[in-house]
Amino acid sequence: MGKPKIFVLDTNIILHDHKAIRKFQDNDLVIPIAVIEEVDKFKKGTDTLSYNARGFMRDIDKITNGKSFGEAGLPIGKGLGCIKVEPNHPFAPPFDTLFIDDTQDHRILSTAMWVRDTHPDRFVALVTKDINLRMKAKAAGMEVQDYLTDKVEDQRIEDSQREVQHLTPDADVLQELSFGPDNSVEWSRVVGKKPAPNQMYIFRWEGERGESLCARYDAGRDRIVLVKARNAYGIRPRNDEQKLALDALMNPDVELVSLTGGAGTGKTLLALAAALAQEDEYEHIYLSRPTVILGNQDLGFLPGDQKQKMSPFLQPLMDNLNVIKDQFRPTSKEAQRIEAMLTKEKLIIEPLAYIRGRSLGRCFFIIDEAQNLTPHEMKTIITRAGEGTKMVFTGDIFQIDQPYLDQWSNGLTHLGEKMAGQEVFQHVFLRKGERSTLSELAAKLL
Repeated sequence: MGKPKIFVLDTNIILHDHKAIRKFQDNDLVIPIAVIEEVDKFKKGTDTLSYNARGFMRDIDKITNGKSFGEAGLPIGKGLGCIKVEPNHPFAPPFDTLFIDDTQDHRILSTAMWVRDTHPDRFVALVTKDINLRMKAKAAGMEVQDYLTDKVEDQRIEDSQREVQHLTPDADVLQELSFGPDNSVEWSRVVGKKPAPNQMYIFRWEGERGESLCARYDAGRDRIVLVKARNAYGIRPRNDEQKLALDALMNPDVELVSLTGGAGTGKTLLALAAALAQEDEYEHIYLSRPTVILGNQDLGFLPGDQKQKMSPFLQPLMDNLNVIKDQFRPTSKEAQRIEAMLTKEKLIIEPLAYIRGRSLGRCFFIIDEAQNLTPHEMKTIITRAGEGTKMVFTGDIFQIDQPYLDQWSNGLTHLGEKMAGQEVFQHVFLRKGERSTLSELAAKLL
């Protein structure tokens, strides 16, 4: 059996997951002192980066417990390797002339190369989520890896986009589903294996073109039930996937919904319309989104109070609300009802940063652009849910603005992968853009 590997961790690994040091099995870890310096800059604050920075420093302090690291480092825990904080080391020739700028990334890379050169009998790799640093490491001949622990496999992502099954069952099954007394059929008449909870289907009539039925497996009834087209506050689904999405949003037994799809597929609009249609069932309707989409600017860069500062971030949510309002005359009771909800703060649009520590009971919570959340942030949000709360996450996993997240490691992808098969969860992938013909054409061709 070979010696344990040595992994040199970059700062972004720790800020992404402060428990990362306990996820490398029995391999040894090296933390360059440059990483400690960078982490120290993030220790103050209330955001996730600050939370992870503090969590890491507490963990390191607990591991050392008054001891020095020594040559071999200190054991992280039972069944795990050792960890050591290594002082910075300069580049050896000829790399001292290749990387001439004195940056933290270069200090981390030079220290990783020093660790490799001083342990020729062991496998040594730099672990970073920074693509640019990975390219520099490869150019210097340094083994480098991404942080793979929280990545979802490609096949899982593809499966989540094919989760609606397209079938052509017998005509008598479709007749019973369409016109039977309870609009349901036994699942064994459709498929050979018992479906997962909330498995979705699109059935097509044999020999007919353009006609289809939407259905869903209801685990409580142990039957496949018809999904009918609904009207939610003036918004009607325009395709089969939207019909299935609106059914999930209006189903009280499904407490957690994720909607993914490209621009203009109706994710946020459907979620907001469903919330307004059910406002009597909830004490509050919350709309929020991560604020990273404006280049990670701190709110202090924007003038005014909290509401004024958040306005640019939350304007897309207001745009969807205006689309729904435009379905009615300004003097109609529906339009006035929306205004009353805003005035009385039953409909609340606020930043996501203020959710930590709160308990959200009997509310309909919509989180837009959820692909910009880390798995830890996703867990933090969902664990805030109290009794009678429904949470809806919308986003496009191929349009991520966080620098260290991708389609495999973001919180929205993890939500679909970890919660699949749970009765309280349903995920719908929306394929067809419905914003406009121009919007759909641009999404396909540009």
